[in-house]
Amino acid sequence: MRRRFGFSIATFLVSAAALTALTLDRAAAQQGPSVSQNAGGAATSENNGQDFTGPQNLLQLRYVYQTAPGSGILPGTTRTVTSDRFVLRSDIKINVAPQWTLALRGDLPFVTKNPISANNPTGDFVEGFGDADVQAALIKQISTRWAAGAGVRIVAPTGSEDLTSGKWQALPIAGVRYSLPGLSAGSYLEGLVRYDVSFAGDPSKRHISNLQLAPMLNIALANNWFLTLYPNPDIRINFGDPITGQTGRLFLPVDFMVGRTLMRDITLSLEVSIPVIKDYPVYDFKAVTRLNIEF
Repeated sequence: MRRRFGFSIATFLVSAAALTALTLDRAAAQQGPSVSQNAGGAATSENNGQDFTGPQNLLQLRYVYQTAPGSGILPGTTRTVTSDRFVLRSDIKINVAPQWTLALRGDLPFVTKNPISANNPTGDFVEGFGDADVQAALIKQISTRWAAGAGVRIVAPTGSEDLTSGKWQALPIAGVRYSLPGLSAGSYLEGLVRYDVSFAGDPSKRHISNLQLAPMLNIALANNWFLTLYPNPDIRINFGDPITGQTGRLFLPVDFMVGRTLMRDITLSLEVSIPVIKDYPVYDFKAVTRLNIEF
């Protein structure tokens, strides 16, 4: 029931946003394509909030539905664990020098999940806050086409019991973007890499150490639509402790996002991800709805 309740809220948000899109479609068309500013101040016709090198002043409401293998009742057995996550994200950009931008981000998740554990032997749905994180990155606009940046994300074990990794984590991150105006205004190719490593916390919890990659291609389409391939660094290579069902190191999904800029400052998108190789089984299926509001 809790999972269904969460899914109902997400469906309501998507429906409300879609209704807003229909109501304001004419007004958006009269305004013309949405125009955002990238890190160096250059205009792009689309910025869906996933461009690491193009930070925005942004509030995001994100809903994540995900299924993943989890421990079964008997040792060595597995079962499907379903999780619903509502994440409130805030991004702030600060222009520190010509062509240089400091990008700050914070995420606060609320999670509903049904793991089997010593505290939850029957696998009921439990809910509470998940692990919060903060991120800081320094971005440089190198030219009209090139931009690059680097930073670090810190994840704190603030989550409730059965909803936390129990570990402090550091994720160094770097990205390079190349704009593709010949394809369409606002299209770009971006390589993003980060490394997730735990460095403190509960010693009984597993050690985290994995490489995360995103060969991102964003294609700006007509009428303020966009298609993004690999919007997240979900390609994973695990060098840490094995997880339930792991037989190798590689996790490779097919990951794509489609969305539309509804108004100048409002963007709605849906991401779907399905594994192709899951020797390191991060998830079996993932769907993400994002509602972005720039300010």
